[in-house]
Amino acid sequence: MRSFLFIFLLALASQTFAKTSKYRLTLRDNPATSVVIGWEQVSGENPVVYYGKEDHGISWEDYTLNAKPNRTVQFAEMENNFVRLAGLSPNTAYYFVIKDSEGVSKRFWFKTAPMDPDARLSFIAGGDSRNNPVPRRNANILVSKLKPHAVLFGGDMTVSGTPEQWQVWLEDWQLTISDDGRMYPVIAARGNHEKNNEMVYHLFDTPSEKIYYALTIGDNLMRAYVLNTEIAIAGNQTRWLKKDLAEHKNATWKIAQYHKPMRPHVSTKKEGDMQYMHWAKLFYDEKVKLVVECDAHTVKTTWPVKPSTGRRSDEGFVRDNRRGTVYVGEGCWGAPLRENDDPKSWTRDSGVFNQFKWIFVDKKGMELRTIKTDNAAEVASVPNDNPFVVPGNLDIWNPANGAVVEIRP
Repeated sequence: MRSFLFIFLLALASQTFAKTSKYRLTLRDNPATSVVIGWEQVSGENPVVYYGKEDHGISWEDYTLNAKPNRTVQFAEMENNFVRLAGLSPNTAYYFVIKDSEGVSKRFWFKTAPMDPDARLSFIAGGDSRNNPVPRRNANILVSKLKPHAVLFGGDMTVSGTPEQWQVWLEDWQLTISDDGRMYPVIAARGNHEKNNEMVYHLFDTPSEKIYYALTIGDNLMRAYVLNTEIAIAGNQTRWLKKDLAEHKNATWKIAQYHKPMRPHVSTKKEGDMQYMHWAKLFYDEKVKLVVECDAHTVKTTWPVKPSTGRRSDEGFVRDNRRGTVYVGEGCWGAPLRENDDPKSWTRDSGVFNQFKWIFVDKKGMELRTIKTDNAAEVASVPNDNPFVVPGNLDIWNPANGAVVEIRP
């Protein structure tokens, strides 16, 4: 009798939950009105996302809206499905499940970004998660607790991009999902350990197969640029960047992320002379106020700087507190740490520890904090309706020049 009951319950469980896994949210367009829901279809057929503004748990038939995958791609020995939702209401919670021929997934939810020039936005920015699972998972857990509007991830997710490594990385990414099922979109860039553009495009459904693109967030409050240091800097990419910056001069804030830094703070890393040649003055002229870099596996924040080769310049930059660009990085989400042995005269602070950047943006300014991630399990969660409070036990780096970097228009 006990054996029969066990088999019955096992069969019931198998019918209850869909054979889906490795969930992720990404962005292709305005995050106030759209989002991409991605997952691995392990088995089963005909998956459909059922969603709406009311939480009906796993009762799929009670959701008012549904959508089938817009794109399915076999990659990294997974069937990756992507549903591109559009026409969403800004600053609104949406609940969803995935139903297929074998059952229904857990219930997840997300909140669209505000579309209001007076809004405040919260972002996490970092990268280089490739080697060490413990710090990678710690950083992921902190995403689930800090609840940002989006995560800017600057590449080098895995060591070499094997199917097994990607599957483990995406399993670890599930730790970014909050205890109540809330998910957060990732804005992905390509690093040198992504051997080709397809790795990023096929797993994150980016709006560009070449992995350079831009998104406007908060009704022209911010224009976020994702650039690709693993392809030609000159030519099409920089022409596109110049054109897009010229077309979005009215954005209150412009920020950029890419993988390899212009001037790494690790002496063994190669200087980014091509980025410097084609992007540094463009950033300065077009008022790109914040640039997030990765790759070197160390920690840095610069003073606002402008490109210069004059007598007082240091590696092509001088400090310009009024109009300069702040460069931060350099990627410590789990990759092996390196010594910060190449400081500049315009370096504000640098260090060596596992970290990412926590960024608040509104029309009055930006606030940036560097978060040490090793104590993730001890950190409290921010409220769903206020991601700007500092939760208990959050380890904010407080170097000589202060814990908060303030950037003004």
